[in-house]
Amino acid sequence: MSRQTDRYYKFDWLTILLFFILVGFGWLNILSATYGGEAIQYFDLSNLYSKQLIFIGLSVVLIVFILSIDAKFYERFSSIIYLLSLFSLAGLFLFGKNINGATSWYPIGSFTFQPGEFAKAATALAVAKYVSDLNTDIKKFNDQLKTFALIVLPALLILLQPDAGSTLVYGAFFFVLYREGLPQIYLIIGALLILLSISALKFGVLAVLAVATLLVLTYYFTLKRKSSFIQPIIVLILSAVLAFGVRFFYDNLLPAHQKDRITIWLSLEKDPDKLEKMKKTVAYNLNESEKAISSGGFNGKGFLQGTRTTGNFVPEQETDYIFSTVGEEWGFIGSFLTVLVFVLIIIRILILAERQKNQFSRMYGYSVAGILFLHFFINIGMVMGLIPTIGIPLPFFSYGGSGLWGFTILIFIFIKLDSNRINEW
Repeated sequence: MSRQTDRYYKFDWLTILLFFILVGFGWLNILSATYGGEAIQYFDLSNLYSKQLIFIGLSVVLIVFILSIDAKFYERFSSIIYLLSLFSLAGLFLFGKNINGATSWYPIGSFTFQPGEFAKAATALAVAKYVSDLNTDIKKFNDQLKTFALIVLPALLILLQPDAGSTLVYGAFFFVLYREGLPQIYLIIGALLILLSISALKFGVLAVLAVATLLVLTYYFTLKRKSSFIQPIIVLILSAVLAFGVRFFYDNLLPAHQKDRITIWLSLEKDPDKLEKMKKTVAYNLNESEKAISSGGFNGKGFLQGTRTTGNFVPEQETDYIFSTVGEEWGFIGSFLTVLVFVLIIIRILILAERQKNQFSRMYGYSVAGILFLHFFINIGMVMGLIPTIGIPLPFFSYGGSGLWGFTILIFIFIKLDSNRINEW
């Protein structure tokens, strides 16, 4: 057997197995979430579960196509793939279809196509290509700016649709860059900005500034070698600008439905009666989702036996709230095993990424793991009420062809790159 032929037997079958376990179990839950008690018609396209089955079949064709292409193609043409993804995102503002307030889809007959789901893989390829270039040094500020631009451009186009949930996923790339040598200060600043923003909303601007002043002064006066006092002043000014800016954005610019979600999450409403009323109306989806999950108990009610699921108590249950179906029908055991398989596939991808022989493949692998993790973490956290309600699908579970194909492309490009690690690039 030649080395070229042998390479096709080097695919990581564990990752492939975990992928199909998630896709298969995800389809069973889509069936449950859209089942109305009628006889199951697997190829009746009037049913969402039938459409999803078609999407899964086409994913297999897509997998064969991805794995048949030479691995070097994805690096050589990463820039072109990235530019095409930007054009597809920009074209939505001219030809896109508005669904639930977001212009994120192209209408194709009775189906829709969401380019944002494919832009993640394109951005991962572009970032990996640029940073792995011999002329790029991620520790230099100019190269950092160019890398950030590659990440921000598609994220901004998606944010303008508007789709804030999908935009958040692009934060995964900063963890990838940190692995490749990006200074730690960026992660620290990012964490502080998030903490400062939440604190400004929860405790008020003046309280946050008082604490920030105390911390900055304590840090300055405990230094053995005093530096210029200008730096602490700049930090305080920037903190004040951010705190007031966040508060102004929340009070005057944030859309009402997103404002209400943050209000409920942080319990910003001082009147207990008003807050409780908001929870029953604005957070209706979340409340019903939590009831469905808790009603499943330890063992669950059984496949197609979830009364809250089959009774359509949970809106958007086949998409953003699909995990509530898992909780009700499969119980704690099914939920735990689902989380476990997600964790296993993410860890497996990280292990494969670390054993790559070139930086491009390693960075792309870390991007895949990061994107999967943020989707998984945000969706599960949202459904369980741990973070604000954000419209973001659960990979392999939420209904939709674009989402499934986007993650299929994302993962199997990496599987192809990993199978080629035996070659010297």
